[in-house]
Amino acid sequence: MLKVLSAIFLVLGFSAYANADIYKFVDKDGVIHFTNVPVDRRFKALGWEEEFDRYIGGYEIVIQKMAARYGVESSLIKAVIKAESNFDPSALSRKGAIGLMQLMPATAADLNVSNPYNPHENIEGGTKYLRYLTKLFDNDLKLVVAAYNAGENAVIRYGRNVPPYKETKEYVKRVTTYLASYRREASVATGRLARN
Repeated sequence: MLKVLSAIFLVLGFSAYANADIYKFVDKDGVIHFTNVPVDRRFKALGWEEEFDRYIGGYEIVIQKMAARYGVESSLIKAVIKAESNFDPSALSRKGAIGLMQLMPATAADLNVSNPYNPHENIEGGTKYLRYLTKLFDNDLKLVVAAYNAGENAVIRYGRNVPPYKETKEYVKRVTTYLASYRREASVATGRLARN
């Protein structure tokens, strides 16, 4: 287990902190924050075996690999996974969306995902779809996220705007919030590495 965790830290760029205690808190928006230097009373200590691997650690290597392969920001991939499945690879929606990035069966087939319950395949498929939407909507993040939720045709039908669906508007807000949080965490991690 320690070797696996060390490998994850190496990929994350946190190898200097591999032996540190880890603390966690969940904010009012449901965003999970991890740190090895708690600066807020809301952070509570946890063991690696308890939770970290379940949320991001276990998928970090795949997320980083797919982000680099398809030119999609890793924080965006994480934000979509968080909003879609809360990092549950066995998630199945009422509409039939499957896995971490909640791929519909037809979309999964179009993306050559043979087993959407497989985290690696699911993340690759979802990342390819994000890349496609990013190009389609000229890097307009709100439209990309709205299209991921409501479908690209809905965004186009409403004049290349966020469709006026309550679910889609809330989804865009939620993903944007998660994205900001993951970007902050990445920025803090990069800053710590630069100082060491």
